[in-house]
Amino acid sequence: MCLKGFASQMLLCTETCNISLFQLSSRSYYKQILLDKYLQILKQYWGYDGFRSMQDQIVHSIGEGKDTLGLMPTGGGKSITFQVPALTKEGVCIVVTPLVALMKDQVANLRNKGIKAVAVYSGLSREEINIAYDNCVFGDYKFLYLSPERLSTPLFLEKMAYFKVSMIVVDEAHCISQWGYDFRPSYLKIADLRKELPDVPVLALTATATSQIVEDIQERLLFEKKNVVKKSFERDNLAYIVRHTDDKLNQLLKIIKSIDGCTVVFVRNRKKTKEYAVWLHEQGISTHNYHAGLTHDSKDKRQQDWMEDRVQVMVCTNAFGMGIDKPDVRLVVHMDAPDSLEAYFQEAGRAGRDGKKAYAVLLWSAADKIRLKRNVTVSFPEKKDIYRVYNALGNFFQLASGHGAELVYDFDMVQFCRAYGFNLLTVFNSLKILQRAEYIEYSEESDIPSRVHFIAQKNELYNFQVRNEHFDAFIKLLLRSYTGFFTEYVVIQEQVLAKRANTMVDVIFKYLNKLNQLKIIHYIPQKRTPLIQYIKPREEERYMKLPHEVYRDRKVQYEERVKAVVDYCEYTHVCRSRFLLGYFGQKNTRDCGQCDVCIDKKKRGLSDDQADKVEQTLINILSVPKSFDEIEDEMKMAEKEWVDVFNWLADNQVIIENENGQWQAR
Repeated sequence: MCLKGFASQMLLCTETCNISLFQLSSRSYYKQILLDKYLQILKQYWGYDGFRSMQDQIVHSIGEGKDTLGLMPTGGGKSITFQVPALTKEGVCIVVTPLVALMKDQVANLRNKGIKAVAVYSGLSREEINIAYDNCVFGDYKFLYLSPERLSTPLFLEKMAYFKVSMIVVDEAHCISQWGYDFRPSYLKIADLRKELPDVPVLALTATATSQIVEDIQERLLFEKKNVVKKSFERDNLAYIVRHTDDKLNQLLKIIKSIDGCTVVFVRNRKKTKEYAVWLHEQGISTHNYHAGLTHDSKDKRQQDWMEDRVQVMVCTNAFGMGIDKPDVRLVVHMDAPDSLEAYFQEAGRAGRDGKKAYAVLLWSAADKIRLKRNVTVSFPEKKDIYRVYNALGNFFQLASGHGAELVYDFDMVQFCRAYGFNLLTVFNSLKILQRAEYIEYSEESDIPSRVHFIAQKNELYNFQVRNEHFDAFIKLLLRSYTGFFTEYVVIQEQVLAKRANTMVDVIFKYLNKLNQLKIIHYIPQKRTPLIQYIKPREEERYMKLPHEVYRDRKVQYEERVKAVVDYCEYTHVCRSRFLLGYFGQKNTRDCGQCDVCIDKKKRGLSDDQADKVEQTLINILSVPKSFDEIEDEMKMAEKEWVDVFNWLADNQVIIENENGQWQAR
């Protein structure tokens, strides 16, 4: 190459390099500006100076418009990962979640911070839903929370065409996978939503997912490129313990007294929460009970007492804990085994979030194994019984075939069972399956607060107040106590209004009802009742179908999950932590050294790495039956180096002696 050509080439390379450096510098500069903006919002609205581990990675990923799957432990601050970047973008962030209680809590928290947010779920009137959607179009709302069933309703599809959507968030993302422990076919509609909004990024969030489910979530959500942000499921500070006992109450008391600190006790049903709480109180332990059937005020009071350490123990169903982040829980006890390790891992993970030593104890008995296996039959009634329940529902609501789509009914399950001679559990589990098959939406416990919306325009309201002085003071009380009445339905508390007016609650009810009759306001009183909404018109029984992924396949998967729980509780030779990590697809793990299995190994002098190697060697050798002499020949080490491991495996029935006197792995 001539000197001139070489110089030209060098000049071109230099220019290209400068452009590349400039682009790199520009991207870095833009990233820094965005980071500063995120931190400013985080400080302004949440009071934090920085993100927790993993939060920043997810925030940056979705903020840059990348489809992202975030695997975050319960209590890891999932909501911040989308709320912060959404506040930097134009338009509304659509959050899909099946947890109505979580919707309400997050919307209330956002509004308390001055951020416009709204939730749409069963039990709201069509007018309320219409106003909520219109506010997302015209009212500069930043967050719209929806149940997955809403995505296919005609009203949502009609209004969505006018939304400017900043991002789509899929909470409890494992629900989209048919391999997930809580698969919901309605989640599959999110793919249709994506097709309508091709340039809108998706953030999927879940606390627990196997490697198979991780892949499935990304595929079903049509990720442009695979992108998973996760950290190890391992909890170094959390000791997993399984206690085999038939006297669970006294074992519980012994454990609580031995571990000083805040405690959560999970039980299977509401009745037991009260029974156990009363019993613990009688033993001198400060205790509250908690379940979904309590009033809103009662839940808040008990939760606050526990959060502020006025009581040590909360005895609860799995309704407790959503959105609650108490870092100093020292102990979580399960009185009854959950029917999946996903559920157990989430609930046990509420302990020790501050990084200090904590314990997750599962109390296990032979009766638990029988109950879990019986649950398979109970949870999946015969198809004919499910169809009978559906048909009886239509008759109960006096609903004709071909009608009822989107209609919502109050549902008294006890009255329904009495009227048609059904078993309560058969009805409950049939409703859950009918929901998965998208015939109905069943809200087990809907605690929907009172709402008020002013129908009269401001000038009409002023004239009304002038003409009706006896209403004037009450209307002013309403307007001083709450804001937004003219643009949306506002949640109110009659008790709060009564206290501020120094009057009886009945007086407040009378004023609200009278103004409602006069069409000055639309007043919807509080409702605490289960609800059933028809997703599609009532179907004739002969045309009904339960797809395999809703019934047959799910039953098989349920049986597999139950088996995994039984194995976890009954295997006494595998470190509890390693067992759980292996279930979630995490490889190359190590013994935790602090679970009951590891402690037992230490007591027998088997705690070093060599013991693990010897154990694996023995199991490999005994893949085919062998006599003790043959084992000795193949081990190729001194007997004293492996016989203790051999005896421990035999004691735990990992290896067994057959009728010919030979040893083999089970």
